[in-house]
Amino acid sequence: MKKKKSIYQSILKSITDKNRLLAILIDPDKFSIEHVEGFFKKVNQSIATHIFVGGSTVEPNATEILVSEIQNHTKLPVVLFPGDVTQITDKADALLFLSLISGRNPDYLIGKHVESVSKLRHTNLEVIPTGYMLIESGNETAVQRVTKTKPMPMNNTEQIIDTAIAGELLGMKLLYLEAGSGAINPILEDVISKTKKTLKIPLIVGGGIRHKKQLENAYNAGADIVVIGTAFEEDESFFEELKKNKETR
Repeated sequence: MKKKKSIYQSILKSITDKNRLLAILIDPDKFSIEHVEGFFKKVNQSIATHIFVGGSTVEPNATEILVSEIQNHTKLPVVLFPGDVTQITDKADALLFLSLISGRNPDYLIGKHVESVSKLRHTNLEVIPTGYMLIESGNETAVQRVTKTKPMPMNNTEQIIDTAIAGELLGMKLLYLEAGSGAINPILEDVISKTKKTLKIPLIVGGGIRHKKQLENAYNAGADIVVIGTAFEEDESFFEELKKNKETR
């Protein structure tokens, strides 16, 4: 088993060193165990730096089984991105302790977190408080349906910024702008840029990114970590665009 080190501190160091971080998001309900070995041969040859595992709705034990298998095929840190308490497993390296600060459903602001404590106290997971903000993306997402919350309007930049700052003041260590799984549109560059300029904590951006140009746009706008999931589910050839160059191997 890999020796665990602080995922959060390594993120901070990478940002200080001006390194771009890319997380591959894997949904246990959409990914078969038999697929892991071949998929991670491509992941390990890519510029990916983190693996996020989680989904809005996942079958019991599916996350732990998948994470255990993933750990056999990569040295990249595996971070839980849980939609529910049932997705917590000590097999991962860290957990994004997500608070859906864009919504007003108390279950996803604090309720689920309280439920998770009895499970977390028996793990060695590094828990990273993360402000999670669902942004309008052109269609209804699974997050919206499960949490029964509405996404924030993409054009209301002031509200997005104020919410992000509130999350930071509440003590969040990461801020995640999410367009949602299967999003039609990625987060606007202007929204990323203006949000980043107001924050002192790392900014994660995900949802709707299906091309390398969109990935570059997110980085150039200020994203510290970009998350890609659906694009790889639909077309693994995207990895060809994201192979490590000779200098980074």
